[in-house]
Amino acid sequence: MTDPVALTADLIRCASVTTVEGGAISLLEALLTKAGFACTRIERNGIHNLHARYGTTGPVLGFNGHTDVVPVGEGWTHDPFGGTISVGKLWGRGACDMKSGVAAFVCAALDFVQDNPDPDLSLAILITGDEEGPGIDGTSAILDWMAANGETLDHCIVGEPTCPERMGEMIKIGRRGSMTAYLTATGMQGHAA
Repeated sequence: MTDPVALTADLIRCASVTTVEGGAISLLEALLTKAGFACTRIERNGIHNLHARYGTTGPVLGFNGHTDVVPVGEGWTHDPFGGTISVGKLWGRGACDMKSGVAAFVCAALDFVQDNPDPDLSLAILITGDEEGPGIDGTSAILDWMAANGETLDHCIVGEPTCPERMGEMIKIGRRGSMTAYLTATGMQGHAA
């Protein structure tokens, strides 16, 4: 099995502060290409993104995440790009948001395709380098590329952490640009055959 903790540490060691790729996209591209994923780098306005697909049939299950992090700031007790394990915890910029999530689903995908080299579905991994910034040349660029190249998703999992009080507290549906609405229709019910 592929080790998600080791991959998370390797990703943390990539100083990928928003707009700087830092080697994180390149690391994932090399790993996924070696496993048989068809990888495409999507670059727009200096932002590096990755679309990786395994399989040619549907349905297509997608995983979406980001490797960019916010600037380091002050007060670190460990190297923010060291990927150090101390007191049973992995320390570094992106350890929670969201290099660990990316590592988890990439490792799961690698293990799945190793055990199922010819699945009756496809996996698509979408990685952006512009989630922590303006968010206009990341996921949007990937979706534009997908539309232009006939790529679609049937389902997509975003491993972004959303736990206000405790781990696993909630699952949310949607990301930037989504909405939930409740409609009330008034009038008389009708039916035509």
